[in-house]
Amino acid sequence: MPFACLFRAAPIAVALFLAAVVAPAAQTLDKVTFGTNWVAQPEHGGFYQALADGTYRRYGLDVSLVPGGPNVNNRILLPVGKLDFYMAANTLQAFDAVEQDVPTLVVAAIFQKDPQVLMAHPGAEVTRFEDLKNLTLFLSKEAMTSYFQWLKAEYGFSAAQVRPYTFNPQPFLANPHSAMQGYVTSEPFSIEKQARFKPKVFLLADYGLSSYSTLIETRRDLVENKPGLVQRFVDASIIGWYNYLYGDNAAANSLIKKDNPEITDDLIAYSVAKMREHGIVDSGDTLKLGIGAMTDARMADYFDKMVRAGVVKPTLDFRRAYSLRFVNKQVGINLRPKE
Repeated sequence: MPFACLFRAAPIAVALFLAAVVAPAAQTLDKVTFGTNWVAQPEHGGFYQALADGTYRRYGLDVSLVPGGPNVNNRILLPVGKLDFYMAANTLQAFDAVEQDVPTLVVAAIFQKDPQVLMAHPGAEVTRFEDLKNLTLFLSKEAMTSYFQWLKAEYGFSAAQVRPYTFNPQPFLANPHSAMQGYVTSEPFSIEKQARFKPKVFLLADYGLSSYSTLIETRRDLVENKPGLVQRFVDASIIGWYNYLYGDNAAANSLIKKDNPEITDDLIAYSVAKMREHGIVDSGDTLKLGIGAMTDARMADYFDKMVRAGVVKPTLDFRRAYSLRFVNKQVGINLRPKE
């Protein structure tokens, strides 16, 4: 073969060589399924961000996000192996898993503050958190068996003031001497839109409710047999949250709207702003340890409060509910804007 032909053939040979090297690498992505506890929304934004901007892929993961919803219970799919990871709503669910001997484990806490709030009318005589005891409260059944028991034990709230909350704000709107449950990232926005007034908002986390929220939960066997995969998923998710809160989150929001066409741009903007304003994701221990942080002291504090409230048994070995092995490593902390 003439020298010129060899020269022209070289790029082809190089390309084939690179293809042979790169192709196997492209096939090494580990498939991972992550189930959320509700329909797609900004409160899931960091996970969508890690998917949208390729962070999961850079960590060797092919992640499928499986949205929850009113007719979907992703939680039961985790222990039976249908999901690899699950987004738990709060720490109490992890305690319940220990009580029920469900083989799951919390490996990161994305929300340092539970976004649960109580909202009152602007004209109500409520200037302090304790003033809410003078109002009718619209609370769900789940609230009654969890944080309301803490409200009773810590602040003297009474079950006599409670009325059922069916996720319809009309009873609250019709009664100016009432308060309603909600998330700081969504329900106050809805009330402003519907009623044309800005409700008084009390974030329970600011008054002592020390539960983590939006926790990453997985199976114990996955932690034992594939700790590297668990670490990569946690790390990539943490980076996703930094970038969602502080970077360009347009692509993530597009994915959220694709999975949940009913959500609006103004609600997304409101939710992200409130997460930043209240330090829902990045505050307290995360400022030094990084997003996803958990501590034994914080877990013990919440456990003690739930014991005093009669929600969990004092004999429960709550330390079996979580592991600090995969967090508190300052992963992605450099992505937080400098003040």
